[in-house]
Amino acid sequence: MNLRYEKVTGASIKDIVNQLAKVRIEVFGAYPYLYEGSLEYEQAYLKTYWQSEGAMVFCVYDENVLVGASTCIPLKDETDEVKAPFEAAGLDIETIYYFGESVLLEKYRGEGIGNRFFEAREEHAKLSGEFKFAYFCAVQRPSDHPLKPEGYKPLDVFWLKKGYQMSTLESKFSWKDINEPKETMKSMLYWFKELG
Repeated sequence: MNLRYEKVTGASIKDIVNQLAKVRIEVFGAYPYLYEGSLEYEQAYLKTYWQSEGAMVFCVYDENVLVGASTCIPLKDETDEVKAPFEAAGLDIETIYYFGESVLLEKYRGEGIGNRFFEAREEHAKLSGEFKFAYFCAVQRPSDHPLKPEGYKPLDVFWLKKGYQMSTLESKFSWKDINEPKETMKSMLYWFKELG
């Protein structure tokens, strides 16, 4: 594979929004997110990132086609919805860097790119010296979910190997699953790591 990696920061993120949205919609359409996305929603969601000077998207390209990306942003620049559980727990959001998501098209998985996503974000989060912790969240699904694929393996083991542990923080986010007639609330649990 002729893969190329690139860091895109701040306002420049706006230039890759449509490519990133396409990858996000494809990846998140699968289990466990089952997200029925739209370009309009993605553009509104990603606006938070390109409006933040401290945000970064670590991109992977096959030739000139975006095939994966990993996002991160200072928590203070995230939406009130994301910040709410941290503020309710009395945590200092100024010291937290939030890892939005990692998305990678299926044919490129198993090549160590997931490791590069975490390493690039952690490295970026450490640049200013302001941030002490990295957090991300993951959707919770019942073990007997009807759309859970045969042999599905959650990423918990991978996250633990990367030094992350589950916190007690939780958010509720609403989106429309591909098999649902309307949006429903989903539970998202946060994982964290101290940045050394």
